[in-house]
Amino acid sequence: MSQPRSPWAGTRPRTDGADLATLLARVAVGDQAAFEAVYDHVAAPVFGTVRRVVRDPGLTEEVTQEVFVEVWRGASRFDAGKGSPLAWVATIAHRRAVDRVRSEQRSADRDRRAASSMIAYDDVAEIVEDKLDRERVRRCMGTLTGLQREAVTLAYYGGYTYREVAGLLGVPAGTVSTRMRDGLIRLRDCLGAGR
Repeated sequence: MSQPRSPWAGTRPRTDGADLATLLARVAVGDQAAFEAVYDHVAAPVFGTVRRVVRDPGLTEEVTQEVFVEVWRGASRFDAGKGSPLAWVATIAHRRAVDRVRSEQRSADRDRRAASSMIAYDDVAEIVEDKLDRERVRRCMGTLTGLQREAVTLAYYGGYTYREVAGLLGVPAGTVSTRMRDGLIRLRDCLGAGR
C-alpha cells in the first residue's frame, strides 16, 4: 500500500537561479503568477528541508505552508548579493523548522512541569489538610472530660469494645456508653463548628 503523496513533494524545479531571483522580485510587488512559479520551483526542496528537521508529517506541512507565507510577505528582503534565491528560501525553511521543533519542545516541557507541579501541589495540600484535621481533633479532644477522652481514645484509637473499655477504666459499661455518647456529640459539635 503506497503512502499518500504530499502536495509539496510533487513539484520539480523549472527555472534556474537567475530566473528565480527575477520571480522573487516580481513576488515582492505582489505578482501571484510569479509566486506560483516560485512555489513550483522550490516546494520539493523546502518540504524536504522541513521534513528532515521536524520529522512529523502534519507539522511538516504546517511549517512548509508558513515558509511560503513568509516568502510571499518577505520576498522584498531577498538580496541576490548575499546568496542564491534557493539558499534564501531554504534558510527560511530551516529556520522555521528549527523554531517549530523548539516551540514544540518548550510546550512539552511546560506541560511536564505543570503536571509535576500539580502533583506536588496536591501532595502538599493533602499533607496540610491532614495536619489541620489532626490539630482540630486534638483541640476538640481537649474539650472532653477525662473519662470521655479516655473512653473515646481507647475505643476509636485502641480498637477496644465498650465492655473492654469499661474493664480497662474500672467503671460500669453503662457509664462508658453514656460518656462515649456525650463525648462523641461534643466532638461532632466541635469539629462541625470549625468547618
